[in-house]
Amino acid sequence: MRLDQFVATSSGLSRKEAKRAISAGRVRVHGAVFKSANSQVPENAEVTMGDEALTLPGSLYLMMNKPAGVISANNDSSQPTAVDLLPPELARQVHIAGRLDKDTTGLLLLTSDGQWSHQVTSPRRDCPKTYRVTLAEPLDEHACQALEQGVELNGEEKPTLPAQVLLRSATEIELTIREGRYHQVKRMLAAVGNHVMALHRQSVGDIVLDQTLAPGQYRSLTAQEIESVGEPG
Repeated sequence: MRLDQFVATSSGLSRKEAKRAISAGRVRVHGAVFKSANSQVPENAEVTMGDEALTLPGSLYLMMNKPAGVISANNDSSQPTAVDLLPPELARQVHIAGRLDKDTTGLLLLTSDGQWSHQVTSPRRDCPKTYRVTLAEPLDEHACQALEQGVELNGEEKPTLPAQVLLRSATEIELTIREGRYHQVKRMLAAVGNHVMALHRQSVGDIVLDQTLAPGQYRSLTAQEIESVGEPG
């Protein structure tokens, strides 16, 4: 990690302020003054600023209420990303655990812990994901039964795993799936002759989107939410 990033992350300073502190000779690594912001900090190095020892915070675990119109990526030269909605010093540390389509809203998980991220996204974990789905047409009983039994998606030989369907209204359902195939929810509804008008992810496993978060807002996960996925790294 670059020295200016280390100082900014561990002290709460902006990257610009961290560079000023470094160039002013206020930062030491193993007791030696380092004035180059792009110096690499060795693992387990003792870094001080003035009389204060600097240490990196623990792993980060966040939930965001993803708005429509942003992509699930850390950076993109042509489109706004979900990570762009975070403060820069935070955005540099996290990645997305389980992507959402550009037009899909709702629960997005972000973390700096690669092992935890793998637990969220691994097909072996059988992690349920619940979506609120707004449909173009009412879902009839036959289509509902098909979803609950598993449907064949266009271009794939293996049918989907059985889903759980909860009818909220004639054209709104809650759909719980245990896979993560490409555009799966939209393709499942297309397979039963319907069309998804809006898609909102409500939960991943035992982690439920905080209803107090407005679109684009985020918060740290609780210890219980983190541990519900598996042991953090």
